[in-house]
Amino acid sequence: MGIEITPGGSNRLASSGRGFLEPACETRLNPVHFATMKASSAAPRPSVLRILPAYTGSSSIEDVLGNPRAVRLLWLEILVNDQLNLAPWLERAEMREAYAKACRWYTAYRSLIDSVLVRTPLPIDTSPVDPRDYRTFAEALRFVAAAHD
Repeated sequence: MGIEITPGGSNRLASSGRGFLEPACETRLNPVHFATMKASSAAPRPSVLRILPAYTGSSSIEDVLGNPRAVRLLWLEILVNDQLNLAPWLERAEMREAYAKACRWYTAYRSLIDSVLVRTPLPIDTSPVDPRDYRTFAEALRFVAAAHD
């Protein structure tokens, strides 16, 4: 699976051989979001994590990718933190999966998320979210909201 760049400028997350994993992958990804990621990848800067240090002790994306518990929560960090430079890790399956999950949750709960924090919109993905993750999602939003108060 990887990023597929088509002549019309649409970028899609593609899997090898089986088509696309998520319906949103069939649509254009938000060009503003990826332009921000490209601009930030041109001048490397450390990624500042907002919730994963408190939840897992991981202080960098490298630490997160080496910690299975942190990888399971990576989608939440992506969801609440638009300052991450994800470009160096997009070839990793766990990063793409976390990004796709963050997009699904952002689409499903956009008005709630936007009322709690200011962030660059994520691409729309109307795939269903797993309701078993709602409690973790709500707790992460409360944590971020409390940090801003």
